[in-house]
Amino acid sequence: MSAPTFILADANSFFASCECVFDPSLIGRPMVVLSNNDGCVVARSAQAKALGIPEGIPWFKIRDRAERDGVVARSSNYELYASLSARMMSVMSGFFAHQEIYSIDECFLVTRSPVDVALTNRCLAMRSAVLHGVGVPVSVGIAPTKTLAKITSHWVKKHDARHGVDSWDDLVHRAGHDPLRDVDVADIWGVGRRLAPRLMSRGILTAADLRDCDPAAIQRRYSVRLERTVLELRGTPCIEDENSALNGTRTTQIMCSRMFSHPVADEATMRQALEVYAQKAVRRLTRQGSLCSTVVVFCGTGPTNEDGTGRTHISGLCHLDNPSDDPVVICKAACQAVRGRMIPGERYVRAGVMLCDLCDAEAYQPLEGFEATRDTGLGDTLERITHKFGPARVGIGYSGIRGTGRWNDDTGASWTMKRTMMSRRCTTRWDEMAVVRA
Repeated sequence: MSAPTFILADANSFFASCECVFDPSLIGRPMVVLSNNDGCVVARSAQAKALGIPEGIPWFKIRDRAERDGVVARSSNYELYASLSARMMSVMSGFFAHQEIYSIDECFLVTRSPVDVALTNRCLAMRSAVLHGVGVPVSVGIAPTKTLAKITSHWVKKHDARHGVDSWDDLVHRAGHDPLRDVDVADIWGVGRRLAPRLMSRGILTAADLRDCDPAAIQRRYSVRLERTVLELRGTPCIEDENSALNGTRTTQIMCSRMFSHPVADEATMRQALEVYAQKAVRRLTRQGSLCSTVVVFCGTGPTNEDGTGRTHISGLCHLDNPSDDPVVICKAACQAVRGRMIPGERYVRAGVMLCDLCDAEAYQPLEGFEATRDTGLGDTLERITHKFGPARVGIGYSGIRGTGRWNDDTGASWTMKRTMMSRRCTTRWDEMAVVRA
């Protein structure tokens, strides 16, 4: 059997591209998409990148200059992005039998066909189908391993080779030198910004340097994961598929966290938010058929100094008597975990709930007297109502109090996420569908 060939399809500036699908006037204009509560820049169009707008910069710091430069800002439209992502993945799944959805904007495809003109044309046809059927441009990298496919795809994004598709073999042939020498070690998939300084301190500055290291020595000093990265850079595939990023099962923890639109200073209001987040996490827990034994909550303030330091964080946990998927039990545990921990006078801007120590509900077979505290039917009823009528129609506490107008799919609380520049949710809301006039 021939060796597998990995194909990485990665959408170009995905959030920004999605905004252009139903608003063609944005095409060719500098545009940025902002994070929760319109805080920081999380996505940029090619024109915005050309203006030197960095990713992650707070919007208020560049607003005046950006508006003078004609930059268009949009709030994160998560409903639209998720919908277009699902359509994009569905289109690509029709071209290759094996698909691993790695994130909302990229997926790995696997084939055992040789890397030749036929495979390249197949990838070009796939890219064209996504562009014309969904409206999102993608860059495609073909390589013998996932890590090399990532590198190839990133190179395609920068150079737009062969109309958005290229292979590692052709890249090596055209470069005339080792392309891995041009890749910083911090930019390698599986390394990241935290590990990179440690590698650089030992003279490992590029992907070529890491590839040439002894894999066994890398495993002893760092990790098995980094050893696999070394082997992948050498052309040996050894990174297995992960759970689908869209509907995969979480085996260690499930988390729901948000930034507040307005700071929270009192415990009663914080408990409202934690109840909402706990129920969001419980829905994911029950959908994958799991139980949790520990509920962890955390809250954080904003920085008190201009350099971004001076943040205050608190956390607490509550161990359940028995594993549970009961939303009432878990909501009570979340509120108990934060009780008495908030610091008077502090204004918290973020909070979250983590469900930990997960186990499979069907596989959990304890001794008599240690049975799980199972949902008595409330959670299933809430899920059915939510599926039929939408979020925030019914729930425990503030999960059943909804906002008005465009925000009736969220709670009506003052701390609810702010998205003042959000575009229409054309694919998920009847009252926001795009209208075309002939």
